Amino acid sequence: MLSSKVDRINIQPAGELADDAEMFELAPVSLWLEDYSGLKDLFGRWRESGVTSLREYLLEDTTRVEACSSLIRVIKVNRRTLSLYEAADLPQLVSNLGRIFRNDMLKTHIEELVQLWDGHTEFCSNTVNYTLSGKRLDIQLKGSVLPGHEERWDRVLIAIENVTERESARRQLAASETYARGLFEHSPVSLWVEDFSCVKHLLDDVRRQGITDFRVFTDVHPEFVSRCMSEIRVIDVNRHTLDLFSAPDKQTLLMRLGDVFRDEMREQFKEQLIDLWNGKTFQQREVVNYSLSGDELHLHLQFSVLPGYEKDWSLVQVALTDITARKRAEAYLEYLGKHDVLTKLYNRSFYVDELNRLERKGPFPVTIVIIDLNGLKAANDQLGHAAGDALLRRAGEVLSKAVDKPSYAARIGGDEFALLLPGTDERDAKIVMDSIDNLLEVNNQFYTGLPLSFAMGAATSQPGERLEALVKRADLLMYEAKRAYYATAAE
Repeated sequence: MLSSKVDRINIQPAGELADDAEMFELAPVSLWLEDYSGLKDLFGRWRESGVTSLREYLLEDTTRVEACSSLIRVIKVNRRTLSLYEAADLPQLVSNLGRIFRNDMLKTHIEELVQLWDGHTEFCSNTVNYTLSGKRLDIQLKGSVLPGHEERWDRVLIAIENVTERESARRQLAASETYARGLFEHSPVSLWVEDFSCVKHLLDDVRRQGITDFRVFTDVHPEFVSRCMSEIRVIDVNRHTLDLFSAPDKQTLLMRLGDVFRDEMREQFKEQLIDLWNGKTFQQREVVNYSLSGDELHLHLQFSVLPGYEKDWSLVQVALTDITARKRAEAYLEYLGKHDVLTKLYNRSFYVDELNRLERKGPFPVTIVIIDLNGLKAANDQLGHAAGDALLRRAGEVLSKAVDKPSYAARIGGDEFALLLPGTDERDAKIVMDSIDNLLEVNNQFYTGLPLSFAMGAATSQPGERLEALVKRADLLMYEAKRAYYATAAE
């Protein structure tokens, strides 16, 4: 009975054998039937010689991997295998195995061997083969010792799936991600990737409460703006950001964001929130931030909710371009438009504009002091213009210290200056002029050489008096003082 049972198990009808052969031949994946018995015998000899870790043993000398491979015998392959590897028949395929299996698969082949060494009758790997024409094949390999052949490993079925298209797409995606990451990291502008989803939740909550005028709401509830600022989560920044904000690393920058976004930034962020409330998910504006070293940074900000994240704002990109140098240049040009370069006082253009503004708006009374620098022509003639310029710079030092806003000191001619004193009567004007006399005394003690001397005339406006007439009165008083100065000097 036992004998007949064994016969029934191991003996297949001729028709079933033919079916199995046809299925092997027509399978849609590459199939290899191989004999691993020589490999098993080699493993046995290595074990007897004391080898315990096959992986270490093979990595120690990779020629041992080649010894293993040389003992594997290909019995047959199916049609799909021949077409995949571009071989006409089995002999051509076998004779060119060295072109098919190259060094690319060394590590994965070691792992396959280790799986067998560890007692597994099935093994798998992802590796690289090549067609006979040299075309790269990314493959997924699965091997199995067939039932009944576990003792000798003389029948091992290998199934190979061509996953080149999938792996090529994966590599392209990885390359694309690497390229995008490179663009992000090495961008010449500061880039921030942020999560604004909590900010969106807060705005949605306010909208559900029936708020329609968001600007008024933020004016009444400034703490809401601060709350929104605190809910922004910074996901990543690039290298230029660290350089721009003088941060040694990302962690330090993110821990000190309060030092970066402060002062003017709150009002600027409020405008950004209002734009978001109104549906503007792409914004541009100029903002002021601060580096970790305390330097003021003028920046052009571009804010964009990235495509696909419009519903939750969970991915936002902020680009910051440093325009500090430009703003300083603009400020300097504006300064030059209103100031005299030599004395650092306001210039005649500013003086005329301010005089017209005071004519319209006051506050009254307005006092104007016209000042002439004594002895400038003599200094230029006798000692040269450098000496005259030095006197003018000293005059600028004195007059700039004599008045504070809303009063102004201006150079309105070569050696002529004017003080505009809004809301100042005769008594207060006398105090200013006494202060100038004291400053002149100190200045002359500090500087050696030519003494600094002013001829001054002050006039205070009367109700209904035009400021043009006021200037003439002050000018006449200045000339009286100047004549008195030269008369005294002549004695």
